[in-house]
Amino acid sequence: MPLTFLTADRAFDEADDDVSLPQDDVNRWRRPYRPGPWRVGAAALLLLLASYMLFAAMIIAFAGALPGAGACAAAAAAVITFALRVVRLGAWVSAQGVRRVGLFSTRTLPWQRVQEVRTAQQPVKWLGLPRTVQGEALLAFPVSGEPLRPLISDHNADFLGRPDAFDTAADAVEAWAAEYRR
Repeated sequence: MPLTFLTADRAFDEADDDVSLPQDDVNRWRRPYRPGPWRVGAAALLLLLASYMLFAAMIIAFAGALPGAGACAAAAAAVITFALRVVRLGAWVSAQGVRRVGLFSTRTLPWQRVQEVRTAQQPVKWLGLPRTVQGEALLAFPVSGEPLRPLISDHNADFLGRPDAFDTAADAVEAWAAEYRR
């Protein structure tokens, strides 16, 4: 049996360079870094929990208690939604501005309203928990002067234990700001 998914990379390498990829679109929101292992691991554990909940819902449904199965399936859907939101957390950029996606809220700041984007040494949350440690954070300063929460920090779930990845991501966001803030 041919494994066609293994040949996809070779087909991509042989394609013309003139082909425009969707991620080349500057108006599309993108995260300028990969999700970290802590974030991916937390989402994977939540999805594992959701699979057990769905399996339990199936067993409950076969037992004949449909309202209980529905409640269990709804709870599993909520856990799946939460896991997807956990993966989406972080800083996103596009030609329109910078977006900080939080667990329960998202804030977008157009580049025209950004005065400066820079890193600073300050107390940061460790893995998003209430405990703070001394670390480095990427901050966006709006023209209006109202302080924003850090876009990313070196102790969040994407960069804990990966200082080089934090530096690369901070440089990428600063480059986007320098390019589109004009």
